[in-house]
Amino acid sequence: MAELIPKASVLLLILVRVSAFFVSIPLFSYRTIPPQLKIALAFILSWIMYYSLDVDAIPIDGNYILLVLKELIIGLMIGIAANIVFSAVQIAGGFIDFEMGFAMANIIDPQTGAQTPLMGQFFNFLLLFVLLATNGHHLILDGIFYSYEFLPMNQFFPMFGDADTVEFIIKLFGTVFAIAFQMSAPIVATLFLVTLALGITAKTVPQLNIFVIGFPVKIAIGFLVLIISMGVMIEVMEKLIELTILAMRDLMQLLGGA
Repeated sequence: MAELIPKASVLLLILVRVSAFFVSIPLFSYRTIPPQLKIALAFILSWIMYYSLDVDAIPIDGNYILLVLKELIIGLMIGIAANIVFSAVQIAGGFIDFEMGFAMANIIDPQTGAQTPLMGQFFNFLLLFVLLATNGHHLILDGIFYSYEFLPMNQFFPMFGDADTVEFIIKLFGTVFAIAFQMSAPIVATLFLVTLALGITAKTVPQLNIFVIGFPVKIAIGFLVLIISMGVMIEVMEKLIELTILAMRDLMQLLGGA
């Protein structure tokens, strides 16, 4: 019985990190996945990792609660970093919705329970399809497994408040906004020219009700440009998934002091 307690303590630490990771990571954290399935998947993955990792027994003493909190924070931070990168498609969809006139028609995202742009929801589902098609979800699971190489369980205080970590998060936000702007730029620029042309038309032909024909014209041209640029969108989403994996790795290196 005394030998089982150290083994159970190690398994519990692995389960805490994996569970916190599943709470915040894209795809695995969505509400449409039953909680029982999430718990079972986290436990099975933790059990497999327990026999795959060469970890010495950790006694349950006064420092054990600090290790549990540390594992919880690490799992959340890695998952949130990936979620920040995935939010680029939502931001791009918001830019496009504003120009196409869909900004007033925000919908409730069943995955997160929050209001999201209409085109952002479309891009989000498309990104998930690309993620599954390229086996990106396997790479995400590899990320939590290899996190123990950078952040071992016996390391008490990772560099949470280090200046390099804060700088990394700020640069990650800037990169996400840049990618969102690049994704939405073709449609936004085209619709801006359409709006300019409609404005000139309204001045030259005052009898024409520009508000009646303006909305359907902008929507039709917006979808046309979206169809034309869909191949480029898919390529950007593939780069976005690659950036997600790299962001998780770089954050783990910074937290581990590498």
